[in-house]
Amino acid sequence: MLAAGNEIRECYRVLERGGLNVVGEVLREQGDFVELEHYPRDDVEDIGHYSQYYYHAHRGVGEAHGHFHTFIRTGLLASPPLPEATFQVSEPWPREQAAIAHLIAIAMDDWGYPIGLFTTNRWVTGETWYAAETVAGLLPGFVIDHANPSWPTNRWITAMLRLFHPQIEALLAHRDACIGLWQRALPECDVLEDRRLEVIGYLPISVEAWMAQLQGS
Repeated sequence: MLAAGNEIRECYRVLERGGLNVVGEVLREQGDFVELEHYPRDDVEDIGHYSQYYYHAHRGVGEAHGHFHTFIRTGLLASPPLPEATFQVSEPWPREQAAIAHLIAIAMDDWGYPIGLFTTNRWVTGETWYAAETVAGLLPGFVIDHANPSWPTNRWITAMLRLFHPQIEALLAHRDACIGLWQRALPECDVLEDRRLEVIGYLPISVEAWMAQLQGS
């Protein structure tokens, strides 16, 4: 985690020298910033690591400028995990080679720095739904190892999931606990498609504060 934190600091260093930030890198030459649109338009994928992300904005995430959504394309893995089978399914999930797991979302401030991590309901991202333990096991496999659209941003987002691994695991466990409560309260409802439940859990973060804790200072 300390190595990941130092990688994040290095990404900030090289970007700040040019007056840049990780969000600006993915918005560059993309036109107007429109709510719910993906930036960059075709997402960012590393086909060798089955990893994917995009940046966008939508309501319900506090004062954030926008956020990154991160994924693993589980349907392409050599041993794809099994989706949850205990839910009513009123909308089709991506299956077989199209299956995809949402890992975590990273909320960003107006200056292009992370301020929080959060989980969402299935309908928000259109993902395949996996248990928290399964998603947590996918986290180390998230890697964006190329320079499109930005080498520093790709290195930064890869390192963010390593630095905040414990927090992400806790948020995923909280997600499943909340979904379980929702399902027990509404047994006839497809809770994963319930528009009343969008952002499930949010945790404020600070790279420097967490690094200081890890270093014992």
